[in-house]
This record gives sequence, C-alpha cells and structure tokens, in this order.
Amino acid sequence: MEQDNTYIRFDWAMKHMLRDKANFGILEGLISVLLKEEVKIIELLESESNQDSDSDKFNRVDIKAKNSKGHLIIVEVQLTRQLYYLQRILYGTCKAITEHINIGEKYDQVKKVYSISILYCDYGQGDDYVYHGETRFKGIHTGNDLLVNTKEEGVIVQHLPRKVFPEYYLVRVNVYDKVPESPLDEWMTYLKTGKVKEDTRTPGLQEVKKKLQYLSMSPKEKREYDAHIDTIMVQNDVLDTAREEGREEGRAEGREEGRMDERRQIALRLLSLGLPNETITEATGLTDSEINSLR
Repeated sequence: MEQDNTYIRFDWAMKHMLRDKANFGILEGLISVLLKEEVKIIELLESESNQDSDSDKFNRVDIKAKNSKGHLIIVEVQLTRQLYYLQRILYGTCKAITEHINIGEKYDQVKKVYSISILYCDYGQGDDYVYHGETRFKGIHTGNDLLVNTKEEGVIVQHLPRKVFPEYYLVRVNVYDKVPESPLDEWMTYLKTGKVKEDTRTPGLQEVKKKLQYLSMSPKEKREYDAHIDTIMVQNDVLDTAREEGREEGRAEGREEGRMDERRQIALRLLSLGLPNETITEATGLTDSEINSLR
C-alpha cells in the first residue's frame, strides 16, 4: 500500500471516524461539492449503522444539516449490490421525513430530503459516475412543469414539486476513471483510491489530509484497517471472477445456440425436400420432436 499520499478510505472513515463532530468538515465538504451549496451539519441522526463488523454490507447515516433552507440529508455507503436498492433508498427518505415531523404538526413542517448513496459496487448501467434524480410533474400534452401554490411566511408563492420532494444522488465510485478536473472529480478520486492531491483546495479534502492519514493510526487501527482493505480486495476479486464466469458461460451458450440455429436451418431445408425424420436426425442430430416443431 502506497502510504505517503494515501489516506484512509471513505467507507472505513464513514463507519469509524466521520460520526465524530470534529470531523464533520469532511462530510460537509463532500455534500457541499455534490449539492453545489454550502452545507453545515448540526448533528448525525443514526438510523442504520453497524460499526462493529467489517462484513457489514451497508452503512446509513442521517444528517441533520443546516443549509439555506435547513434541509435534511441522508448519506449512505453501499459496498455490495442489492436487488432492491432503489426501494431501499425510497424507504430511507420516507423514514427520514416521517421521523422528523411531530404528530399534529402542519405539513409545512415537512423537510426536503437529499439522499446521497456512495456506491462501491456495480449498480445499474450507464456512462456517468454520478446520477441525480428528482420528482417533476409535467403536462402530458404541453410538457410544462406544474407550479404548486404554497404559503410561505404569510405569502402565497409558487413552487415546483422538486423543491419539496426528495432528491437522489447515486455516486458510482467504481465507474469513475479519469484525471481529476473539478472538485467533484477530486472527491471521486479520493472515494475510489484514497488519494488526495497535495495542493487540493477542494472543500472537505483539506480536512481529509489533516485527519485521515494512514500513518497517524495506532497499530491496532492499522491492523483493522488493513484487514478491511483485504476484505474489499477479496470481495472485488470474487465479484470479478463471477462476472467473468458469467460472461464465458454466456459466450458458450451463445455458441451453442448458434450451432442449434444452424441445425434447425439445415433441417428446414431437408424438410422442404420431403426427406423423412430419420434422415434429418442423422444429418442434424435433432430429435423427432425438435424436427416436428419446425413443420
């Protein structure tokens, strides 16, 4: 492991270090760069977290953030693929909304939620490494966005639904593969490799350099962290092997299907000549029932 310019990986830090108020600046930097606005964390409201076992598949942290509108933010680190991950993040945002409004309060107390998923797994298909989703209501004939009336500070104002409904960011760490050209790219490089530019001025990454140095860890912490990295490497190797085996099996099935299709075409030509099944079977290897299905 190259240690002189390598810092503790984000997924490890998220489980063990970033819940410390003294390290909030790191999370604030990531969220601010992603949302393109300054975010200040008030407190962490943990709803799903398992910090004791390195085999944990996920790590979700609710963040009560203070930005210009006091929105709630959920950050989740996902290490392995889940079939129902979209449903999972939907549930997470709904849970955050309902947990942060008291019974009897008016609906104007519902807070907008941002869901940020840091995905260290192959999830979905696409050519980008960050995807953003929001709710929009568009006219099916005009294509225009619906504007909804809302009372705000005693005045009726119009809002787009996306100003109220949750927004989602899927950050696909493993897909990122480029030379950093922007603050977001620098964050992606750190998320994937644990490396930070020496002269970085990107929010949050300066704090990473100060507080997440591998060499500053205790011997016990280093052993636990190295074991975590080994687990990730083994996991990735297993996944890569499974994918390659799947591709090879698919190629083999494709070759066999190609040969079968060729035999069917030959059988059709022989049938058109009026030859009996016995002769066609000898020529193609197809069974009686397979030949009859072509008639």
